[in-house]
Amino acid sequence: MSNSDDSSAGPRRRARPVRLLTAAVFALAGLIFVTSFNTSKGTNIRTDASLLKLSDLIHERSQSNLDLEKSTATARGQVDALADRDDGSTRAEDAKLAALRAASGTEEITGKAVTVTLNDAPPNATARIPNVPEPQPNDLVIHQQDLQAVVNALWRGGAEGIQVMDQRLISTSAVRCVGNTLILQGRVYSPPYKVTAVGDPGALKRALAASPALQNYQLYVNAYGLGWKVDEHKALTLPGYSGTVDLHYAKPLESATP
Repeated sequence: MSNSDDSSAGPRRRARPVRLLTAAVFALAGLIFVTSFNTSKGTNIRTDASLLKLSDLIHERSQSNLDLEKSTATARGQVDALADRDDGSTRAEDAKLAALRAASGTEEITGKAVTVTLNDAPPNATARIPNVPEPQPNDLVIHQQDLQAVVNALWRGGAEGIQVMDQRLISTSAVRCVGNTLILQGRVYSPPYKVTAVGDPGALKRALAASPALQNYQLYVNAYGLGWKVDEHKALTLPGYSGTVDLHYAKPLESATP
C-alpha cells in the first residue's frame, strides 16, 4: 500500500516544477511583448526615421556647409564694405590690395571662358573600337585624377580663375573623389562634373590638348564612351569664393618634461 502511494506520488512531485517553469516562460514572453510595444509605440523599430542612412547624413552635412558659406559670404561683404572706407591708404596701396583680392579668388571675375564637362560612361557600355578589352567598372567612371588633370591643365593654360561645379577654387582648394562622388570644400557632388575657367579660350584649349593625363583620358572616351565636352563662352562671370579662408595645419606635440 505504501509502495503504491509512493509510486503514484512520485510523478506528481516531478510534474510540479515543469508546470511552474511553463508558467514562468509564458509570463516572461508576455513581459517581452509589453516591453517591445512600449518601446516601439506601435511603430517598426527597424525602420525608425531617426536612423539616418549614410547618404542622408552626407546630404544634410553638405547642405549645412552651403548655409555656412552663405553666412560667411554675408559677413565677408560687410567686412569688405568697412575696409573700403577711406582709411588714409594711398592709391598704390589700394591697387596692391585689389590685385591680392583678385589673385585670392575671393573676387568676382568676368571674361572669356571655357567649360569642360566630364561624365561617367553609360552603365552598360562596351568596347566601341576593335582590339580593346571589355571595360571594368573603374573604366566607366570619372576619377579624382581626371578632374585634377583638367584643373591643372587650365591653370597651365593661363586661367585667371577656375570654378568646379558651383564653387570657385582658391589656393587651398582640394579636389577629392570618393568612388565617383566629388567632395569639394565640404560639399558633395555627383557627375556630370563641370570645370569652368576664365581666360584666353585658345590657350586654355591648347593646354587641355597638351596634357598627357587628358590624352590618356581621351583613349577611354573613344573606347568606352566616357563623357568629354568643351564649350567656349564669349563672356562669363565666376563668383568669388565665399567659404572660409582659415588655414588648418598640424602642430607637433610638446615633449613632456620629466
